[in-house]
Amino acid sequence: MRAPAPAKINLALVVGPLRDDGKHEVVTIYQRVGMSDRIDLSPAAELRVDGFPGDTLVRGALEALAVRAGVDPRWHATIEKRLPVAAGLGGGSSDAATALRLANDTLTDPLPREALHELAAGLGADVPFFLEEGPQLGTGIGTTLSPLDLPQDFWVLLVLPRRAVKPSTASIYAAFDERGGADGWEARRDALLEGIARIRRPRDLAALPPNDLAQSSLTDELLALGAFRADVSGAGPTVYGLFHHRAAAEAAKRALKRPDGTWITPPAWYG
Repeated sequence: MRAPAPAKINLALVVGPLRDDGKHEVVTIYQRVGMSDRIDLSPAAELRVDGFPGDTLVRGALEALAVRAGVDPRWHATIEKRLPVAAGLGGGSSDAATALRLANDTLTDPLPREALHELAAGLGADVPFFLEEGPQLGTGIGTTLSPLDLPQDFWVLLVLPRRAVKPSTASIYAAFDERGGADGWEARRDALLEGIARIRRPRDLAALPPNDLAQSSLTDELLALGAFRADVSGAGPTVYGLFHHRAAAEAAKRALKRPDGTWITPPAWYG
């Protein structure tokens, strides 16, 4: 069995205060894009994960599925890694969700959708999104999902500064807390929800509030080069620009003239 494990961007990310469980309240818009890793999975005598030495999420997902389903973890998963690591694009979460879905389909008694979602939520806040179709509104810690009907007729230019070193996600949230980032979060949350209700065309995405966790000077560059929206994805460091036409995205990519990783991709609905 084989399936793509697509990347995502956060079209908006509003972060609130710490909850009683030690995690932050968030409201975010998840959007798949047409870049992906690839996962191969087959039955095996024992659990084995190849292809990406840094993996922990795929192995953890398969072990958790086996425990929940009451079976031995007898799968061989191979990760064909194409997405940049620790880039804010959800590659590891997508790999885990894809392996989870493929392995669940091999079970004599597969877990129902709700149970699989619950299992995914225990692996990471982004993981459940990759089990769903289309754009999703993530609330709570990002694992409570509601489908969104958003325009998909635009192009995405992704820019990953090659020398960027991403701090740990925990340290990024700690810095957010130290600067009082949660102050006024209700107003930003309401602005995001009101902005979603007004989205009819791609350019309406421009009115969404900026990422609460991370900023980059690249967003201004992309806007100056014709993007109708530019922001950081997740905790970064990848920055995206949204363009109405591929030709405009290509022109912006050429004009950047930076030693960065750059990719142009359309949105994607599912894996």
